[in-house]
Amino acid sequence: MGSISRRGFALVSMATLAGTLSTASSAGAHQRVRPAPREDGAAGGPAPLAEELRGMWIASVSNIDWPTRPGQSPETVRADLLKLLDVAVRWELNTVFLQVRPTADALWPSPHEPWSEWLTGSQGQDPGWDPLAFAVEEAHARGLALHAWFNPYRVATHTDRSRLAADHPARREPSWAVPYGGRLYYNPGLPEVRSFVQDAMMDAVTSYDIDGVHWDDYFYPYPVAGEVFDDDAAFAEYGGDFADRGDWRRHNIDLLVREMRDRVAEAKPELPFGVSPFAVWRNRSTDPLGSDTRGGVQTYDDLYADVRTWVRESWIDYVVPQVYWHIGNEAADYAVLADWWSEVADGTDVALYLGEAAYKVGDPAQPAAWQDPAELSSHLTLCADRHPQVTGHVFYSAQQVAADPLGALTRVWEDHYRSGS
Repeated sequence: MGSISRRGFALVSMATLAGTLSTASSAGAHQRVRPAPREDGAAGGPAPLAEELRGMWIASVSNIDWPTRPGQSPETVRADLLKLLDVAVRWELNTVFLQVRPTADALWPSPHEPWSEWLTGSQGQDPGWDPLAFAVEEAHARGLALHAWFNPYRVATHTDRSRLAADHPARREPSWAVPYGGRLYYNPGLPEVRSFVQDAMMDAVTSYDIDGVHWDDYFYPYPVAGEVFDDDAAFAEYGGDFADRGDWRRHNIDLLVREMRDRVAEAKPELPFGVSPFAVWRNRSTDPLGSDTRGGVQTYDDLYADVRTWVRESWIDYVVPQVYWHIGNEAADYAVLADWWSEVADGTDVALYLGEAAYKVGDPAQPAAWQDPAELSSHLTLCADRHPQVTGHVFYSAQQVAADPLGALTRVWEDHYRSGS
């Protein structure tokens, strides 16, 4: 499920794009990038396709990729997005994952949540245009699929509720949000919260011609030493027969995933729904089903996201584990994790793509492997040689893809993506 066809459309050259940017429209300017219906006619999403997904994430939170600064003119913001879409075309990518709900806010005129501060500089301020509509139209004009990337539960990168827009749901319903680790998060244990965040995301699903629904790795927040996520009251009220709070938390996230999948499938049966989790589900020392990795965060235990079950039960259409380590890493080897995820996805209807750490290439703080311009390309080679289950790669993030550190993206393109290679 969820694999995106690229052979049915042409990736336009930069020279051709230069003459068409101002006139292209989504109507007739591109061939639609849609997965095929399930051949067996079953509900729940599209059938798996053999085509390769080549993607990049465009992060809006904290202005990581786009918009580059809050409060810029609409003309500047639009021009900056076009540059990133053109980068995707230049490297012969076929999919962009655009973060449109970074912190319980929106980059479209949402009836549920305020305009994003990362766009205007002031949460709730109307920019006077629709960034998501613009992004979908311009992506499609270039033959790119656009998956709308949502963060389900993060409310703010601070804990000061007075900084939220006056009509923000977390101000209207203060019991919904929990301060933790210097940030605010919606409480996943509250059924009304789970329903609300789905409503907020579904507005974009039903209102725009997006090509996929995408979640990142934040469910319950990453653990912070010495702090406790205060969901005592929710557990007391809704914990039911769960003796273990961890099991209850995982149940809450399972419900979020399954309910959202059902709602997406009902609204747009052809639309794939996917997740990009932290790549270590559990270490083998914790669970014999886990990967041969050591230490650090475990998605199952720390974020309460049982992604392995989601894949094995086909509750999602695609998974993009963030395998952000180099080949040979002692604690978390890229090769080991590629093998583990391939085994998990094998025999399921879930498409497997791997998340790639373009942001680490050339960073002097990173190990020697990331100073090698061939490291990323070697990841794709390893998967092509050993893991037919891996049908694509997604690079984090767009600004690094554009910068081409050490020529690493050039190597990827030359070795794997160049037309006719």
